[in-house]
Amino acid sequence: MSRKHNHPSSQHPESSPSTPDSVHGSAPQEMSSEHRRGLLPEKYFRWRSGEITRLEAFCDVIFGFALTLLVVSLEVPHNYQELMGAMRGFVPFAVCFAQLVMIWRAHYIFSRRYGLEDSYTMLLNVTLLFVVLFYVYPLKFVFTMLFLELTNTAAAGSLDEMQASVVMRIYAIGFASVFLLFVLMYAHAYRLRHVLDLSPAENQETRNAIQEYSLMAAIGVLAFVVAYHYPALSGWTYALIGPILTLHGTIFGKKVRMLAQKG
Repeated sequence: MSRKHNHPSSQHPESSPSTPDSVHGSAPQEMSSEHRRGLLPEKYFRWRSGEITRLEAFCDVIFGFALTLLVVSLEVPHNYQELMGAMRGFVPFAVCFAQLVMIWRAHYIFSRRYGLEDSYTMLLNVTLLFVVLFYVYPLKFVFTMLFLELTNTAAAGSLDEMQASVVMRIYAIGFASVFLLFVLMYAHAYRLRHVLDLSPAENQETRNAIQEYSLMAAIGVLAFVVAYHYPALSGWTYALIGPILTLHGTIFGKKVRMLAQKG
């Protein structure tokens, strides 16, 4: 954890979004951008991270490289047929792009919330990057095959049942691993809640994140099990994400608001 982040909020009033400039006497240009008036990142969570660290910059580079891997195999079309073939890959690319951006955003929010840079956090970050790079090709392959199936353009017998089972299990392993690592990262932050001086609302939000990412990892494990005998149904398992997270957010989001109002 960086030295800057060990200080309690009372020693750094400029880091609190709710503190007026007239109280702490700091000019707006001296405040980090995420804490300027009108640019508050989260209503009930104070971001403790300061300037972008080398670890965060390294992670951003790897995420950018992972996005590049989604399209690096596409050559510039030389004729109309090749152009149309490339355009058919747009939808799978868009879905894969959205998933990687979702993972990047989750990592970004964690980094900004806690500003942790200790050895254990660094190990989890590096492991996450390794899994993301491993995850790219199964991700692209699965959604490309799915799109070809939906548009009836897949080659006959492109995947038999055993091959489809293996592919879906590989995808499920990557999916579950990503969110299990987020569980470990948030659990580590929760163990350091007193050092980080988390408020009751922030404690609850941290627990909420642990629960949400645990649910995501559990869905990946369920998809892995289903893929053994029903690979075609394994993909539909991920449709549970929306309803489950919506229900969880509705129930536990109220606790965060209540705790924030009391504080």
